[in-house]
Amino acid sequence: MNLAIVGAGPAGLKAAETASQYGAKVTLFEGKPSAGRKFLVAGHGGLNLTHSEDLENFSKRYTGGASESFWTSLLKDFGSENLKLWAEGLGIETFIGTSGRVFPKEFKAAPLLRRWIERLRKEGVVFKTRHYLTHITPSIDSFNLTFTTPEGVMRNSYDAIILALGGASWPRTGSTAEWIPLLQSLGISIKPFEASNCGWEVDWPDYFQKETMPSNIEGLPLKNIAVSAGNQSIKGELLITKYGFEGGALYQLARVLRGMEYPCLSIDLKPSFTNEALSQKISPFTKDMIGEAVKTWRLGAAATELLRSAACKRGISSPFTLASLAKSLVIPLSGPRPIAEAISSAGGVSFSELNESLMVKSLPGLFLAGEMLDWEAPTGGYLLQGCFSTGRLAACGAIQHITRV
Repeated sequence: MNLAIVGAGPAGLKAAETASQYGAKVTLFEGKPSAGRKFLVAGHGGLNLTHSEDLENFSKRYTGGASESFWTSLLKDFGSENLKLWAEGLGIETFIGTSGRVFPKEFKAAPLLRRWIERLRKEGVVFKTRHYLTHITPSIDSFNLTFTTPEGVMRNSYDAIILALGGASWPRTGSTAEWIPLLQSLGISIKPFEASNCGWEVDWPDYFQKETMPSNIEGLPLKNIAVSAGNQSIKGELLITKYGFEGGALYQLARVLRGMEYPCLSIDLKPSFTNEALSQKISPFTKDMIGEAVKTWRLGAAATELLRSAACKRGISSPFTLASLAKSLVIPLSGPRPIAEAISSAGGVSFSELNESLMVKSLPGLFLAGEMLDWEAPTGGYLLQGCFSTGRLAACGAIQHITRV
């Protein structure tokens, strides 16, 4: 069983591990000088491996071209508990944070990646770095692959191949989506990539600026808020930036925002209170009503500045209207940040092109995994879990295909 895997991110590495354990001869190709570069970047924030929530809610976190039942089945086969046990098998202890997210105790990606690669080499996986895929030529019961390398052009034949070439975010790590023309030449349908889990830009009003943003506000969080877009509402935090907003609550609304003709956020600064309860706290009306609200509502610096600016612009003149503004502070967004800055991307190869094992229906023996596929999920461990799980599924499918052939 001669298997080629192209792309040494988490999906490709997991595919290589799974296939080698089933006895396949695995060659893992990577265009960059080393494996797992995006995995290491993901680890800068502590490496959120997966999430501890139950399967029913976990599978609902994934949107895109695949059904919820696909994700339920996938995560039953290899879900968060499996991933934690896998990490512990590498000697990496994990823990569940207060938000339910799962992290290595070291909060680092490098030790895990180093041990993982060592184990793969011991299992016989051959690593070929600086090998850039340029052509895929199907033939009877095999595929011919062409790579450019520092030593020149290399060609070889394989019984099956798994592509795990990533999406379009963080291109400096190798996720450039330059594979799109290659797959389109093979007749494979691909949904255009868009930024997901990214910041959104705001045209901050002049009174909220010096040159771009007051230095005492930029970088401060809006905590314990509810953020809504369309008919979806998320409780969490936002971070004010020079260009607009970042933050987990915003990332979860990415799909809704991209579908809005005029995207905007409605921020509830005090979601645990009603309009009436808030207005009663600052009744009756005083000249310094906003200052009184800031004090009694216990607003932070960022929330105070947002509310003060909006109230001045609208000419708020009663406790109830100020409370209403605090409960529904609408801020128009001018667009997402560039996809190169995004944590992840949406779009990719349509699931309609694939069978239940992630094999391209029109090209038996060609499998796809990871962020090449048309799915997206919020941050919080769901992205890495999706890459691991699809990598394993593609490898199992490739082994079944090779043994049947």
